[in-house]
Amino acid sequence: MTDETGYKIVLPRTCTRLPVRGVDYAVSEWGDADAPLLFYLHGWADTGATFQFVVDALTPRWRVIAPDWRGFGASALRAQGYWFPDYLADLHALLLHYAPDAAVPLVGHSMGANIASLYAGTVPERVSAFVNVEGFGLPDSDPAEAPFRYRSWIEAEHEDSGFSTYASFDALAKRIAKRSPEIGADRALYVAHEWAQQSEDGRIRLRADSAHRLPNPVLYRRAEAEACWCNIAADILLVSGGRSRFAEQFGSAASLPFPRSESRVIDGAGHMIHFEAPVALAGLIEDFLT
Repeated sequence: MTDETGYKIVLPRTCTRLPVRGVDYAVSEWGDADAPLLFYLHGWADTGATFQFVVDALTPRWRVIAPDWRGFGASALRAQGYWFPDYLADLHALLLHYAPDAAVPLVGHSMGANIASLYAGTVPERVSAFVNVEGFGLPDSDPAEAPFRYRSWIEAEHEDSGFSTYASFDALAKRIAKRSPEIGADRALYVAHEWAQQSEDGRIRLRADSAHRLPNPVLYRRAEAEACWCNIAADILLVSGGRSRFAEQFGSAASLPFPRSESRVIDGAGHMIHFEAPVALAGLIEDFLT
């Protein structure tokens, strides 16, 4: 099966709508209904649907569930809030829906991996294994920044800080390929169509709430995140890209305080590993989980 963008799909997906804590969620699903569950959690400004490339490289033994986080993709925009605890609670509700009585493996990328890291340490009995792809937290904040950050958030709330628009899907695809040079033209165009839609004025606009671009008034407290990491009971695989700067800012993924963890680097890949090296990432996931 070849998608309209030219990408050859191996395993077609379906999209389910679910009410999750008052938000209309879109959830991509692949595989047989009775197959073992595998949850994928996408990163900031991405969608669950772009995990397609990795799904196509996995053996067809999984039922893969990939939600679009509130305010991204095909899920409802203009949700009441986009606080990190909301994402944890959304994930908990999704797991209760799909696996009410069982622990499940999580694969998360970037923001999705940070959400999964906090959740796996908060409700450890619900996570059987965790693949953390480039989700290694942020540098610690300085408490002295608080007054400036609160004021920035208050003042920015009245401004329109929307995402860039594009003349065509091809233009957006070229932008994606520039940031992820190993993605290939067909996959870049596929991502462009999943990330954006054409508006009435003909411009291509990202399917993401502009509120995500507001300054976050809550300072990042790394010690709190690491306390959650240390409480994870599941085995952990840390995956980083050889060209990515995310792990480098902390030395390496292997140096991070994740218990019961092992680390792998995919050479030649940047931060968007699922775009640039989906086959290698699928192999690491499958080897780890099986």
